[in-house]
This record gives sequence, structure tokens and C-alpha cells, in this order.
Amino acid sequence: MLTLAILIPLLGALAVASIPGLGQSAARLLAIATSAVSFLPLMIVWMRFDTAPDAPAFQALAETPWIPSLGVAWRVGVDGMSLALALMSGVLFVACIAWPMENPERPRAYYAWFLFLQSVSLGLFLVLDLLLFYVFFDLSLVGMFFLIGRWGHGDAQRAALKFFIYTLAGSLAILLAIIGLVLSVDPITFDMRALITAQPLAGMGLRSGLILLGFVIGFAVKTPLFPLHTWLPPAHVMAPGPVSAILAGVLLKMGTYGLIRIPFQMMRETFATYALPLAIVALASILWGAIVALGQTNLKRRIAYTSVNHMGYTVMGIAAAGALLSGVESARHLALTGAVVEMVAHGLITGALFLIAGSFWSRSQTYELDAFGGLAKVAPRLTVAAVIAAFASLGLPGLAGFVAEVQIFVGSFAVFPWIAGIGLVGIVISAALFLRMLQQLFFGDLAKAREGFADVNLREGVVLLMLLSLVVLIGVYPRWLLTLIGSATSAIVGG
Repeated sequence: MLTLAILIPLLGALAVASIPGLGQSAARLLAIATSAVSFLPLMIVWMRFDTAPDAPAFQALAETPWIPSLGVAWRVGVDGMSLALALMSGVLFVACIAWPMENPERPRAYYAWFLFLQSVSLGLFLVLDLLLFYVFFDLSLVGMFFLIGRWGHGDAQRAALKFFIYTLAGSLAILLAIIGLVLSVDPITFDMRALITAQPLAGMGLRSGLILLGFVIGFAVKTPLFPLHTWLPPAHVMAPGPVSAILAGVLLKMGTYGLIRIPFQMMRETFATYALPLAIVALASILWGAIVALGQTNLKRRIAYTSVNHMGYTVMGIAAAGALLSGVESARHLALTGAVVEMVAHGLITGALFLIAGSFWSRSQTYELDAFGGLAKVAPRLTVAAVIAAFASLGLPGLAGFVAEVQIFVGSFAVFPWIAGIGLVGIVISAALFLRMLQQLFFGDLAKAREGFADVNLREGVVLLMLLSLVVLIGVYPRWLLTLIGSATSAIVGG
């Protein structure tokens, strides 16, 4: 089933790119259908997934030897964490492919690259082989590079190149760390399950610290964390709205997911030793992202910097969960569960925010907040969608962001009380920046130049309704998601 979820969008990408005479509408419909069909195997796996405490950690397993001499194989399988992220990614890809193109040139190539990116993104979350994880990690850069560079606006090619160089450098650090980790096992294997069980670098001092540093730097670039985040704002501003939604909603999660799956699980002792510095970096990201976002006059740059802030919350929860090898298990489990829920919630919320930002560009060719005002009078549906997404992002109770953040902070207070206490300032600043954004865009006097501003159309409305309904559902009734994710995080924290 999991192999099908990876292969279907890849085959769809080949079909969309190669079928002659395929127009924009036909290419879009084929891409939507392919993306939706690839979601069905994930749904089947979810329905069959056993969340009982005594259930196996990884389920829906499949394995085929590939390079036996290196212990490399096509290994797929999921726990509650990877399944939740794969399901969120599937939903977001369907939504972004269905969203109208901002630049209608070369539609076949546009949708083919989207499907390719869906395939490699799902592959990263579903594989249990460390070499295949790295392959999919690198291939995701290729798909995003072309989507930004070929369909972006402004200085899109420069932004795409900066994104590619930054993240490729980070992936090379991860590759070196993977080699160091794998060479510590005898016999050599890339099986993630075997590496988690073996804990090969326990107590190895400087060597294990350097390998951990390679993983942290590589994943910090992808996440991104302060001060390795500078590639993110230009990439978001120049990219089309749907591409920004995938960049923030899916690709950033590869960094935090990788941080949990590899150094957290495979190097528990070393991770615990350096958890405090990681938590301090997360705190810097929380505060820097919120403060800089507050000062932005560009709508997309403001949303982009809030991603730095929210990924800081996620990494703070991860650091708190991994800071101890034993003790306060319930609090560490809560922090890690909150971090994974934050990944899912941020994907849906910020994905919706970037699609909304894309609608501003397609209607006015500008992201400047000062160019708008009073849009609630002419675009009430867009106003409602933006208000729900913004309130969810600032952590309003009853919405998905609150479910994640309350668990992160409650769990982190038990491990790093002063870091969690200072981190609360980020929530206050986030509230201010989102409320100010809503005021500038939708309330006050309607600018004459915006009297003809169009409200969301049917297709845009359906997409936003799908994403924001999930945001509300998680906020009002989170048990179904917490049960799935908690089945994994309890096993991860317990070792």
C-alpha cells in the first residue's frame, strides 16, 4: 500500500508530462485525480493502523533487497508520527494542485513537477531505509527548485538558486553524518529500525557529538532554524502561492521529522547531552521569527517569518522530549506529541495562509499590506478564511494551533522551565502581528483601487474549506489525531 502511495504520483507525473495535446484544464484534472488516488492507500493504512500500546511500532511493512552488501533495501513502513505527516502532506498536495495557477505558462510541466514532488515527499515519510531517506530528501530540492524558478515571479530564479544551494549544503552535512552513523554498526546496515535498536554511538564522545552536529545543521537548514533561515523569505515571496504552501506545509516538516527519526531515536544519549543548546536555538527562532514578522510590510514575508517562529516551537518540544533518558516521561511524551501535532497543524494552517496570500497576488500583483484595506466589504468569504487561519496560527483555543502549542509548553515547562517561559513571549508577539495584519487587510476604509477586488471563487473556496475544516476539527475534537500520534511518541520517548 505504501509503495503504491509513492509510485502513483510519480507515474502520474510521467503521464501528465508525456501525453501530447494535453491542455491546462485536462492536465489539472489528471493531476488532481492522480494526487487524490495516491491518498487512498494512505487512508487504507490509517484505517488498519493499530494504536494499541502493545502494537508494533512500525506497521504496513514491506521490504525488497536492493544493495545487500550495504544492507540497503526498499523498506517502507509507518508509525503514528510518519503516517500523520504523510496524510497531512497528501491533503495539502491535493489542495495545492487544485488551486488556480498564478502563471498559466507550461501547465503540463507545472503539474508534473507537483506530482513528482508529492511522490518524493511521501517517500521520505514512508521509507525505513536511511539511504532512501537521503535520496528522497535530495530529490525534494529538485522539484521545489523548478517550481520556484520557472513559475515564480520577480527575482524567482535567484531565490530558487539560493534555496537550492542552502538546502543542498545542509543535505551534504546530513550525508556525512549518515555515513558516520552507519559505519558505527557491524554489519553495516541502513535499516532505520536496526539503527534505532542498536544505538551505535552511545557513549562515544567527540565522534558522536560531531555526527549529531552534522544532522542538526542539515535539518536546521531545512526546518529552518535561526540563523540558518535566510533562504526562506525570498523563496516564499517569489514562489507562487501553492508552491509556498507546499514549501511551508511539507518540506519544512522534513527537517523536524528527520530530527526526531534519526538523531533523537538513533542517538538518544548524545541527543540528550546536547538537548539544552538545541532548545536555546529553538527559543531564538521563536523570538526572532515573531519579532521580524511583526516588522514586515510584505504579506508573504510576514507569513514566512511566522514559519520560523512556529518551527521554533516544534524544535523546543523535540529538545524537551529528548533532554532526558529517563524521568518525567509523561511531560516529555506531551512535549513530543505537541511537536508532531504542531507539524500537522502548521502544515494545514500555513498552507491555507499562503494560498490566501497567492489570491492577493493574482488579483492585485502586490503583497504590500499598505496597498489594501477594508476588503471585508467586497470579499467576505476571503475575510472569513483569513481570520480563521490567522487565529489558528496565533493559537486561539478551539483551533489546531492551540492543541499543539499547549502540549509543547506544558511538556517543556517540566524540562526547561525558563526556556518555555520566555518562549511564551513569542505567542504574544504572534497575536499582535496577525491581528495587525487582519486590520490592515480587511478592516477600515476600502481603498478605491480595491473596489473591484474579487472574492474567492468556487474552486478556491472549496480548497480553503477543506483545509480550514480540518483545522477546526483538530481544534474541537483532537482525540483521533492525538491517538494516532501518541502511539508513536509514547514508544519514542520510552525508547
